[in-house]
Amino acid sequence: MVSTSLNPLTVDRDRIRPNIQALQAQLVEWRRRLHQRPELGFKELITSEFITQKLQEWGIEHQTGIAKTGIVATINGKKHPTPDSRTGGFGNPPLPTPVLAIRADMDALPIQEQNDVPYKSQHDGVMHACGHDGHTAIALGTAYYLSQHQEDFAGTVKIIFQPAEEGPGGAKPMIEAGVLKNPDVDAIIGLHLWNNLPLGTVGVRSGALMAAVELFDLKIKGKGGHGAMPHQTVDAIVVASQVVNALQTIVARNVDPIDSAVVTVGEFHAGSAHNVIADSAHLSGTVRYFNPKYDGYFGQRLEQIIAGICQSQGATYELDYWQLYPPVINNSEIADLVRSQAEKVVETPFGIVPECQTMGGEDMSFFLQEVPGCYFFLGAANLSRNLAYPHHHPRFDFDETALGMGVEIFVRCVEKFCS
Repeated sequence: MVSTSLNPLTVDRDRIRPNIQALQAQLVEWRRRLHQRPELGFKELITSEFITQKLQEWGIEHQTGIAKTGIVATINGKKHPTPDSRTGGFGNPPLPTPVLAIRADMDALPIQEQNDVPYKSQHDGVMHACGHDGHTAIALGTAYYLSQHQEDFAGTVKIIFQPAEEGPGGAKPMIEAGVLKNPDVDAIIGLHLWNNLPLGTVGVRSGALMAAVELFDLKIKGKGGHGAMPHQTVDAIVVASQVVNALQTIVARNVDPIDSAVVTVGEFHAGSAHNVIADSAHLSGTVRYFNPKYDGYFGQRLEQIIAGICQSQGATYELDYWQLYPPVINNSEIADLVRSQAEKVVETPFGIVPECQTMGGEDMSFFLQEVPGCYFFLGAANLSRNLAYPHHHPRFDFDETALGMGVEIFVRCVEKFCS
């Protein structure tokens, strides 16, 4: 059951400038077009073609084909920099004008949509069930507005349309392709439409926002045999069951109680008949944590436990453990920037939600490891309109009023940072 706390807060349209209010219908149209044509990671060909078409139509400089389907749009401001903040002092040359990046992800999920709406997915088994269609529409709206109001900011804005956030991850290959260079990015911001918060709120905090994501696959090898003769076997199910229980002690007894962490076994496959003792078992799962000090720790500790149990039971194992994404860590100064501008768009104090951490992961973390930045949540749930299903649910949808709010916050951040 969805909490009634997801009923929307008051949205004051007067806090959104008329030129962005005028874009709202277009934002909805773009979002719904993208929603009807979802594409999986690194396969966002229709999506990138649509973005490219719009950028060309508006005369915005851009590069395509980055990390297969990624796009970077570049918009140069024409405002003269503020003398106090952008001069090197008497007799010194002016300091470089600022460069702010805005990141939006484009990919969808392998989910069959169950919504009965006119803009329902037309691609069987693929759905925008996490809001990335909205992220792309907001980024497009921001690009259009900035291209029409270049006199309102100095420096450069780079808008990064990123593929494959849901996996295997498009941020890292885009960074490796140089999207944060030429010109060098000083800071980066991004948002996630968030159905865990109601419309009219913004979740923003300094420090850890989202967790590191690490994954494992484990095969335990025993010795099969007759269910009536267990003394002749090494029961892989018994061994694997001990492993599942013991892995929970990592968080309970090895992690500082002040820190948050999760070890989840999500798959357990073994056995084939009532009277046969299984000779093997397969487990898979995920590890999540906020504190970067645990980088490398969980994989080591997990294997120590598995090895000890298997040795004691006469079994062997094969473990594959890998780190997918590091934690999303926001820079305090850029988080303050986002917070200060969001306060002008939502009602305060209730519209700003600082305690908004989640054990979900995001490859925005790779960008934040390279340059200071802030990733924040834009509340998009509206229980009164039945728009409060969780992310990755086949009936996920959000209140599109949030689209214009997202553009307004991005534009305000640009105007403040690039002053």
